[in-house]
Amino acid sequence: MASIDFHKLRVAEVKRETPDAVSVRLELPAHLRETFTFKAGQHLTFKRDIGGEELRRNYSVCVSPSEGVLKIGVKKIAGGVFSGWVNDALKAGDEVEVMAPHGSFCWDFDPNAQRDYVAFAGGSGITPILSLMKAALTHEPKSRFTLFYGNRTSQGVMFLEELAAWKDRYLDRLQIVHFLEDEEEEIELFNGRLDRPKVEEILTHLVDVASTDVFFICGPGPMMDAIEETLLARGVERPRILIERFTTGPLSVAQAEAARAAEAKAAGLKMSVTLNGRRVNVTFDPAQHSILDNVRAAGLPAPFACKGGVCATCRAKVTAGEVSMKVNYGLSDEELAEGYVLTCQATPVSDGVALTYDV
Repeated sequence: MASIDFHKLRVAEVKRETPDAVSVRLELPAHLRETFTFKAGQHLTFKRDIGGEELRRNYSVCVSPSEGVLKIGVKKIAGGVFSGWVNDALKAGDEVEVMAPHGSFCWDFDPNAQRDYVAFAGGSGITPILSLMKAALTHEPKSRFTLFYGNRTSQGVMFLEELAAWKDRYLDRLQIVHFLEDEEEEIELFNGRLDRPKVEEILTHLVDVASTDVFFICGPGPMMDAIEETLLARGVERPRILIERFTTGPLSVAQAEAARAAEAKAAGLKMSVTLNGRRVNVTFDPAQHSILDNVRAAGLPAPFACKGGVCATCRAKVTAGEVSMKVNYGLSDEELAEGYVLTCQATPVSDGVALTYDV
């Protein structure tokens, strides 16, 4: 079980990567090194009070475990209070509150395996992809990795120099292709955004879909949806498609109406919740909307970050009863089969629900 506590870490370095993005390297004291052991592709949850409001945000680790450092990438987004603070104010020597690494955008790399990996990244979606790319190249010396990376301009390409250095180091096993929306290259294929027509071209001319073992995808929602749909249409099995979402859109009208109806129906249902070895009985209040918010209202410090069904920080295991979820972008089919739910999206369906965060 990963720690759900926040730990204060000192910032070792803030490096400007692009005009609107930085990388942040964190110092790890000896007593926290085991706590912050991570898998390639995982992320960290940060907490900070800004303007009297507690904000939590997830940022992906952009290094591989073998590098021996802990570093994230943060792109400043329009209206983003937290990302704006990181880009404009955070400096070396500052302390930040961070939760231990978590997330399931991961792969089990095997030193004896010989695999072909293909990754699609857009914008800041490069951060977990970069971690996975490094891990694949260093831990699987017989494997190959191809990265298709989309941005608006060359000036906005995060980790451009680092990507070039890795390309030079692994000339025979790493291929990197950049796509720019607002700048024109001589080769037309490399111009424009990674939408479905462009992905169709890529898969036709640059990728052997059948021989590719795994596809990694991270970036803007429309880009990820287009790539996933194209791969599925070409017969790629879902287990070979790994997607990391940073955010999701709002519920549809029908989804929102169904969620409100389920919450109203669940009013008064009893739940038994275990967290940090403490078990508490909670009565579901539809005004709180989710199991997570009900649990926190009852005084238990249940972990959370995005509250959008993406990051899986609020994951818990149902051991009795039945619950439903509005959406799920953070749990694998295997986790669902084992009884895990995202409590920020969950509503009890039956009385006597029991769940535990201590797994």
